[in-house]
Amino acid sequence: MHNYLLIIILDALYTASFMGIGSPVPYEEMKQRTKADEKSLKNGINFAFGGTGVFTTIFILPNMTTQIDFFQELIEENVYTKHDLNSSIALVSLAGNDYTTYMAYNGTQQGLPAFTKSVIKQLSMDLKRIHDFGVRNIGVTAMEPLGCLPTSTALSSYTKCNQTDNTATRFHNHVLQQAVRELRNQNKDANIVILDLYTAFMSMLKEHKNHPGEWGTRKFVHPLRPCCLGVSKEYSCGSVSDTGAKKYVVCDNPKLSFFWDHVHPSHQGWHAVYSVLRPSLNQLY
Repeated sequence: MHNYLLIIILDALYTASFMGIGSPVPYEEMKQRTKADEKSLKNGINFAFGGTGVFTTIFILPNMTTQIDFFQELIEENVYTKHDLNSSIALVSLAGNDYTTYMAYNGTQQGLPAFTKSVIKQLSMDLKRIHDFGVRNIGVTAMEPLGCLPTSTALSSYTKCNQTDNTATRFHNHVLQQAVRELRNQNKDANIVILDLYTAFMSMLKEHKNHPGEWGTRKFVHPLRPCCLGVSKEYSCGSVSDTGAKKYVVCDNPKLSFFWDHVHPSHQGWHAVYSVLRPSLNQLY
């Protein structure tokens, strides 16, 4: 098996461990290292900044374009050779922060399809740019069912998914499929693989519905309810008061929860999802 350089754009870190590749060095940490530490870069670099998207989000952090700029700088500094890039895998994950920002700034449901097309257009340009650097193998995530995240299911006391949000998610994924198909047609050497988080998440939900309490061999007692919650709607997982008092609660057994907090799956949850994604991941190496 080849030694693959793993390039993380945005956040797909669990994929690294699932593929048996050592965790890539975070870019911010890498900048502090000396040439003597360069061997630590053999597993790649993680350019991800939590809360970011293809555009600037409510979190003022480097967006995808800027993250790719950081990657380009390393290429120009000869940190990685053309051979390294040719045998590398780029994992690009767009998790929905652009949509969170769109709605936070009074975006409408009527304007959402046009915004979605602009998101995918920018994502497509970013994918092509990565390919043009010499990276042939690129995994890009489809959007997970946003209507099944605890932020949406809280309205039903964590009992059912929000179908309006899921419809919007499916449209995003449809436009993504079209864009990736076009990129493949235009770049015959490009191996761009969509990692279908939507189907993986929903297959877990369907299995749980048919077999309550179990997803495969993993038991998730309340699949839509997060393990870590704020003590009231003013707080979220990890919140503390001005005096340092905890304003959140954690479930007794996190291994029984698919979601850790209001948007992120638990370790067990991700493991269940990536078990479904294994065939797609195998296409990358």
